[in-house]
Amino acid sequence: MASVSIKNIRKAYGSVEMIHGINVEIVDGEFVTLVGPSGCGKSTLLRMIAGLEEITSGEIRIENRVVNDVPPKERDIAMVFQNYALYPHMTVADNMAFSLKLKRAPRAEIETMVDRAADILGLRALLDRYPRQLSGGQRQRVAMGRAIVRDPRVFLFDEPLSNLDAKLRVAMRAEIKSLHQRLKTTTIYVTHDQVEAMTMADKIVVLHGGHVEQIGAPLELYDRPANLFVAGFIGSPAMNVLTGKIEGGAKPAFKADNGVVMPLMTAPTASEGKPMAYGFRPEHLRIAQDGVPAEVVVVEPTGSETQVMLRLGSSDIVAVFRDRIAVRPGEIIKIQPDLEAVHLFDGESGQRLAA
Repeated sequence: MASVSIKNIRKAYGSVEMIHGINVEIVDGEFVTLVGPSGCGKSTLLRMIAGLEEITSGEIRIENRVVNDVPPKERDIAMVFQNYALYPHMTVADNMAFSLKLKRAPRAEIETMVDRAADILGLRALLDRYPRQLSGGQRQRVAMGRAIVRDPRVFLFDEPLSNLDAKLRVAMRAEIKSLHQRLKTTTIYVTHDQVEAMTMADKIVVLHGGHVEQIGAPLELYDRPANLFVAGFIGSPAMNVLTGKIEGGAKPAFKADNGVVMPLMTAPTASEGKPMAYGFRPEHLRIAQDGVPAEVVVVEPTGSETQVMLRLGSSDIVAVFRDRIAVRPGEIIKIQPDLEAVHLFDGESGQRLAA
């Protein structure tokens, strides 16, 4: 196992800079997820850690060793790719053993490591099969097994579940998390799926446009997003956001641009009249007699909860109710946000001001 230190890393292709001075500290044994929309630089950063992309400037350390100019095979890392990258003419056992054979490891050691990985991942019955005889989930487990046999100091995962169906992704998420809990190997995992990031990581790094927007534990990012981007990206359904201004007086309120007035517990100092954004999560809404009127647009019962799309003034918002509610499209209901869970963001910078 090893710590990973990423200091002021930049990546440019010619005159176009893709990554703008990223700093991340990953402690020994931690599971860190790099998450963000397509093109944000997360896979490029992972490939720089692996040595598959050159670093334009900055420094990457694995434990206490600067690895900027160290070849990938000498970094003591193992990478699991999105497309599995299995050799079709080799059996499962041979695929898993391939890197050890290249290192000319003793046959007994190779058999021991392959058997250990097969037992961990439930591949014992599949060792004599070829990749074409496996399902997508089985192929991904073989790719993980090939990484495990190397006994690396750091695991790197590049969107390994994106080719799987929804049900299998859930199962494989649990397998990868369980694997990390057993092996305790430092893991860096890239995904565009914020649900994967929330459920798997000890720490999440949110990237956007080659910049780090926020770093923190999953619930920290969910409960206290640093800015509007994180607020909208972390959470499913996303946080509802209304733009407008704060009205002062003895009891401050938020007047949205669409004319709707939303309640506030408190207002930031000297915030009256300044452009603001008012954010609240779908599950932090309740039906209340003294609430704000909203029109029901779509009702989506899922069994454990009911998701309702509402029209609040001219804006569409989403509410999630744990209780089963009998409402139909076109009806007017009154909703009230949990004031302790309301977020205010600066209208210009997008930074969170209060919660």
